[in-house]
Amino acid sequence: MTAAQISCQNCTTSLLGKKYVLKDDNLYCVSCYDHIFSNCCEECKEPIESNSKDLSYKGRHWHGGCFNCAKCNHSLVEKPFVAKDERLLCTECYSNECSSKCFHCKKTIMPGSRKMEFKGNYWHETCFVCESCRQPIGTKPLISKENGNYCVPCFEKEFAQYCNFCKKVITSGGIMFHNQPWHQECFLCNGCRKELCKEDFMSRDDDPFCLDCYNHLYARKCTACSKPITGLRGAKFICFQDRQWHCECFNCEKCSISLVGEGFLTQNKNIFCRKCGSGLDTDI
Repeated sequence: MTAAQISCQNCTTSLLGKKYVLKDDNLYCVSCYDHIFSNCCEECKEPIESNSKDLSYKGRHWHGGCFNCAKCNHSLVEKPFVAKDERLLCTECYSNECSSKCFHCKKTIMPGSRKMEFKGNYWHETCFVCESCRQPIGTKPLISKENGNYCVPCFEKEFAQYCNFCKKVITSGGIMFHNQPWHQECFLCNGCRKELCKEDFMSRDDDPFCLDCYNHLYARKCTACSKPITGLRGAKFICFQDRQWHCECFNCEKCSISLVGEGFLTQNKNIFCRKCGSGLDTDI
């Protein structure tokens, strides 16, 4: 190579005895190389010159001294990092800022570690344990109470009630009847066996009955309309000489005026207001 050939490709300055950079088989003096080819640092916005370390990530470049965590400013050179919203974060800062916190110990659940999710909260796998036996629950069935989560055996041992009908454990949704617990699906009409958990019902001899069965089997009948008298929802009725009436049916046999709270007269099995009963051969 001749002296003429040892010159800068850009400014043609002789490179004999000088530092130069070879790029694409061409020689450049350091000044021209830095001016033409240097990348701009993402952090300080200055050129990354040929005598500086150029660190790149996804088409972006940094000086070695500028390649730091955007939050704690610690160097990320030869260390693991995470890119978030155009920022570079060390794994610790990323975990503190972006990772879930354990519901039990309140510490960060580090990326890559196994976490358990339940009712919108997260736990370390080792923190998600039965409140009683302290053994990890993992993916096993559990029952939750206000003071914590329980594996099924511990819950049954400490809290569970047993259905008065099937004698099995009630884990949720039970019904109390005469101070005895029942599964909803076990609380049935003693007559037709229909589920009563969402129905009005009546009780007879400590047994529950749907209204149809109770009315058919046990309810007294109104003397006037012959329909059942149940007394449900506080409904009132009238009793007189072993006979019963709905309040709205207790009326004068002749003029139909209501006799509720009023004096009345009777003739045989008929009832009359005082006006209509006057002059009749009535009983008082």
